[in-house]
Amino acid sequence: MPHTETPGTEAAPVPRLRWWTELPLILLVYACYSAGRLLVRGDVSGAVDNGLTILRIEKALFLNAEHPLNRLFTREPWIGIPADFWYASLHYLVTPAILIWLFRSRTVRYRAARTWLWTSTFVGLIGFTLLPTCPPRLLDASHGFVDTMAQYSSYGWWGGEASAPRGLGGMTNQYAAMPSLHVGWALWCGVMLWRYGGTRTAKAAAVAYPLITTIVVMGTANHYFLDAVAGAAVMGVGLLLAPLVMRTADRVRARFVPRFAAVPAVSADSAGSSSAATSAVSSAAGSSDVSAGCQTSAGERIPRQRDARFGAGAEPSASPQDAGDGAPAAAR
Repeated sequence: MPHTETPGTEAAPVPRLRWWTELPLILLVYACYSAGRLLVRGDVSGAVDNGLTILRIEKALFLNAEHPLNRLFTREPWIGIPADFWYASLHYLVTPAILIWLFRSRTVRYRAARTWLWTSTFVGLIGFTLLPTCPPRLLDASHGFVDTMAQYSSYGWWGGEASAPRGLGGMTNQYAAMPSLHVGWALWCGVMLWRYGGTRTAKAAAVAYPLITTIVVMGTANHYFLDAVAGAAVMGVGLLLAPLVMRTADRVRARFVPRFAAVPAVSADSAGSSSAATSAVSSAAGSSDVSAGCQTSAGERIPRQRDARFGAGAEPSASPQDAGDGAPAAAR
């Protein structure tokens, strides 16, 4: 079915996304997120109270996945060490890789996917602000949690302060446990792989990556189960808000960025008639000023005076003498 435009005009072309504009924008968004996450540390005692409240809620709901997983990761280094590497690095690697893949091979879907991710991230930042939460690993030892990142710190670049490199623990907010954006971003990656991967391997990875990430964040004592649930909920809110964010961005762009001028649309089947009509109007309007009653037949180089035998408004009939130099002469 042919694409239709607004009668009389052609739509202005949609600006194409370029990597040299997208990359600085992504880095700016992540920098704002990191800075905001660092600045909204909140009160430590309040964060501990919030963490204990989450534990009590989970106990009331008969949820206790964190303790057995944490004991397993602590007891088995062959599980705990890879889990620590998973927690410390993959969200920095997989999420940008999915963005780049979408940008290169699913360009039409990229903008909506990227907006969903950014919107959800800022919603998560609001959660960190309103509900600073102490992760299980920072609770008193009497609650039964072991910080596996600290236990296996000799195997990686991290120290005893979350996944931050040694000596840079002060550059991270350790009380930003609710919601878990590790889980939220992993869920986003899973959805993208499931929808656009197209292979069984991609669909398997779409299921495995967010599921394993959820297990890892609990086993390393960095998040509660309800943190993971909140991370998924934040992605749902971001998905709902993303269309509104894109429409707002389009309005701002339309207001501050000059748009292309509308171009008259001329369809192929009417091009000939339009050209003829334009020519007729031009000759009628400008005959008194330009040709002064002279008429040029097809093939003529010099206009000839209109035949006096035709009255006003009359036109000469087609005859060989009007056909131009290349026409055969009339028989005498």
